[in-house]
Amino acid sequence: MSSSDITGRRRRWVLLAVGAAAVVTLALTGTEIVRSFNGPVDMQGNRVQAEDAVPPTSESSAVPAIGDDRFVVESVGLDVPLGALNAVDGVIEPPGFTSAYWVRNEGVPPEQARKGTVFVVMHSLRNGATGPGNYLIDVDRRTSKVGIGAEIQVDDTTYTVTGTQEIDKPDIAHASAIWEDEPGRLVVITCLQRPDGGRSQQNVVIEAVRS
Repeated sequence: MSSSDITGRRRRWVLLAVGAAAVVTLALTGTEIVRSFNGPVDMQGNRVQAEDAVPPTSESSAVPAIGDDRFVVESVGLDVPLGALNAVDGVIEPPGFTSAYWVRNEGVPPEQARKGTVFVVMHSLRNGATGPGNYLIDVDRRTSKVGIGAEIQVDDTTYTVTGTQEIDKPDIAHASAIWEDEPGRLVVITCLQRPDGGRSQQNVVIEAVRS
């Protein structure tokens, strides 16, 4: 098997689970009713349940924001903590539903933004719940809510959005342009939710460059 085949297979799994979370709200209109007060919450304090298994923190080496590290998209009103995680067996699955996470084993860390691409992922949620990714997507129009020219702040670095795209989850593995490691570049990925509330089938990819 060629190295490109191995990379393609790994990345096919990398984004399979990103944002794939179903809300389990306390409201009667939710898909389920959570009767336990334990478990993760969304940005509104609703209890949520991941559709796919979330790797334990010890496996993903996920860490919460350190100090004042933030992920900010002022144009859509998003301002959340910035944590970090590793891909686990080729799968990126944010462990929480209220933060953005940069990916340690893709590209470069935020403090080395001049040297390469910073990859940031986060959950979007469905059935009435709100994750960071929900701020970035226009569900009805099936596209990104963040326009070209908008600014994104990742820790101490400000980027300007240069493009957005919607891509089927199985196809992102082979979209080599997305995975290029280029100086001063940012790639933000979340799930594009569906108007009918069904399980997400696409990712939204937002690309930006250092301002």
